Amino acid sequence: QLIQITNSSSIFYHLNQLCSVGNRHVAAHLVHQRALSGADAINALRPFYFAVHPDFFGQHPREREVNENSLKRLNGYLENLQKPGTRSVQPTKLTFYVREIKDKEDIQKDILPHGFRSVSFTLQTKDVLTTVMDVLKSCSLSTEHMKGLKASSESPKSRQPVAGHGNPFYRPIKWDKSYYSFTGFRDPEQELEQAKKVEPTLSLWLRNHEKEATKKQNASVPQREELKRLKKELCQKFALEDIRWQRSWGVTHRCCQLQSLSRLSQQNPEAVLNLRGHTIIFTDQSGMNASGHVMLGTMDVHHQWTKLFVSLPSYRSLHQQTEWLKERISHVLGGIQVIDIERLGPVQPIEEHFSILNTFHKRLLARRLALHPRSLQGLAMTLENDRSSPSLHEMGHFIIPATCEPSRLQTFLQSMAWEARQRIKHRNQLQAEEEEVLLHCLEGLALRNLSKEPSVRHNQMIPCCRRLLEVRSPLMEGLRVEVSHFYSVMQDGDLCIPWDWKG
Repeated sequence: QLIQITNSSSIFYHLNQLCSVGNRHVAAHLVHQRALSGADAINALRPFYFAVHPDFFGQHPREREVNENSLKRLNGYLENLQKPGTRSVQPTKLTFYVREIKDKEDIQKDILPHGFRSVSFTLQTKDVLTTVMDVLKSCSLSTEHMKGLKASSESPKSRQPVAGHGNPFYRPIKWDKSYYSFTGFRDPEQELEQAKKVEPTLSLWLRNHEKEATKKQNASVPQREELKRLKKELCQKFALEDIRWQRSWGVTHRCCQLQSLSRLSQQNPEAVLNLRGHTIIFTDQSGMNASGHVMLGTMDVHHQWTKLFVSLPSYRSLHQQTEWLKERISHVLGGIQVIDIERLGPVQPIEEHFSILNTFHKRLLARRLALHPRSLQGLAMTLENDRSSPSLHEMGHFIIPATCEPSRLQTFLQSMAWEARQRIKHRNQLQAEEEEVLLHCLEGLALRNLSKEPSVRHNQMIPCCRRLLEVRSPLMEGLRVEVSHFYSVMQDGDLCIPWDWKG
């Protein structure tokens, strides 16, 4: 709560009181609420966010990517817990790289050379409060400010905070800047802003890191050739459509994964024959994704891969059923196409995708919609299980909740169809423009390769490439460049630069 101190002589007294009881004060009020709201959860998790925020991992792109993806999954988990009528949420496995915490001798042995440690845990909680506690404990972070809080199954009425009668109105505290000045505590918001601002110019960064990138790139040439050979050999041997990786693993790591698959094919050639015609994606879990691609978990052993290969006929049958459901949904919804978008985050297994499609299809059949058979042809939509309302993505496709009420859906699709077509047209123009400027940049700067992270949008990549052409730095000649959100030299010599680099 806001405290105004008019007597300057008592300011230190009040600050000491805030320092010692501030967190307990928050906890005491939360006791009356029992169940945490979304805002409460964010406030309670501030030490955690400060320890894992991706902006602090700018020089470590892989760890940054892992934290970004895990934060998305955690936020989705918390959102699902707060939805009305939610009884249970599927267990979610999370991995975070946590920045070093001082004065924690018992965890020093787990800290990696870069000053952070890897933490993995599975959430199986049923309420927000327990989830917050589990996250903090799993990351070895303090839970002192949560003392006295216990999950409760009380009725909704008892969970509402009531002003007066000994129960003061609760409001999350946002400490004034003077609090950090007088106490000497670190202001996490200020440190986050400083981390964003401390960024060199492109020319300075290239001068300091071009030699390192060139050295690593030259050293990786033999491994790159071996990776190319292994991929071609496996694709031809098993008639594979393609071999991909969901994450930006290094060349050596990718070679090891292909060598592992090659050894398995020699040990059990019959099981591997089921891979014919498929696309393989190396990712975090084994199975089949929503697009029908075979996923090989990089942490799984050969036995688990073999078990998957044996089950592929059943997976193919399930994928055929999902395609049939998409056709039926498209027919009911005026020709709109149901698509799957491969994301950086957790991959959606085919079983979950089928369940979502089946549930959505049944809801549509229960209500007869008045849509012309071809009124929405040329448009696309994705189905999401963690959405509460339909929306239109900036790239022109609809994002529809699987539980969306059919009549509401019809109204939304019809009212937004024209806008969706305009966005698709704009997206296609940007895509063509990006391909053209990327080619000019590749040739004009004599780069060995130029790519971008999936999270970099067209309207970010285009001006970035144009500015690079204007500068034409000779230090970039012959390098592999990836446009990202941060500066970094990857282990194989790839040069990452932020799309909004400073001149």
